[in-house]
Amino acid sequence: MAKVAFLGLGVMGFPMAGHLAKAGHEVTVYNRTAAKAQAWTGKHKGRAAGTPAEAATGAEFVMSCVGNDDDLRSVIYGDAGAFAGMAKGAILVDHTTASADVARELAGEASKRGLGFVDAPVSGGQAGAENGQLGIMVGGDPATYARVEPVIKVYAKAATLIGPAGAGQLTKMVNQICIAGLVQGLSEGMNFAAKAGLDIEKVLSVITAGAAGSWQMSNRAKTMVDGKFDFGFAVDWMRKDLGICLAEAKRNKARLPVTALVDQFYAQVQARGGGRWDTSSLMHLLAND
Repeated sequence: MAKVAFLGLGVMGFPMAGHLAKAGHEVTVYNRTAAKAQAWTGKHKGRAAGTPAEAATGAEFVMSCVGNDDDLRSVIYGDAGAFAGMAKGAILVDHTTASADVARELAGEASKRGLGFVDAPVSGGQAGAENGQLGIMVGGDPATYARVEPVIKVYAKAATLIGPAGAGQLTKMVNQICIAGLVQGLSEGMNFAAKAGLDIEKVLSVITAGAAGSWQMSNRAKTMVDGKFDFGFAVDWMRKDLGICLAEAKRNKARLPVTALVDQFYAQVQARGGGRWDTSSLMHLLAND
């Protein structure tokens, strides 16, 4: 069992840190809103720290799962940041969906300090985090990943080292690009079925078993038709992720016409007050136009 720090207790981090505690690891948590850390310690065995540096002191592994590049830098750098508390040989595991640039930056800074680093964004949403069934895409060197893997597999369905630092974040961009187009296609299909007067349950019983089947179809098709959009991963966060994808595509010259279009559809959902709705709320634009 390892001594682990977990920084960031949002809808993903809270249950992920919980799985570590349940597995027997010695867990110290930090959250900018202290009440969340206290709520976590009220539910799980472990303790709360007042700063990232305090949480990281003595930890073999420091996990971070925050909002974006700036949030990440704020909990890692500075006198109160995680780097200030980490001892040589400790490893920073970043689960934030962030840019590949910040991953490479942190990898370089960690190396200078005698620390390990992997970028390890996750996929699977709130349900995946709660059930310990996340997909984890990792960037880093093989020796560092070999040390990290047994710990992160506590909350993973699958974890794979993709390549050097930044490769995990680039793979998460691929994931979000694929999801964006898929959810839009599913929304259009379900809206078409409703307008055509078809029995949605019967339609899904057939097409879910065929080539159109997907996790999104199995888990979100019926709820999106019912106008239920409260299943975890918010539109605000999806727009943040798609912004990262589009910025990276400008650099590597990849064409993302569907992603750019769906990003604008999500902007319309935000304008309707749906920033905290989940990503299946693209259906709202079609069903209520």
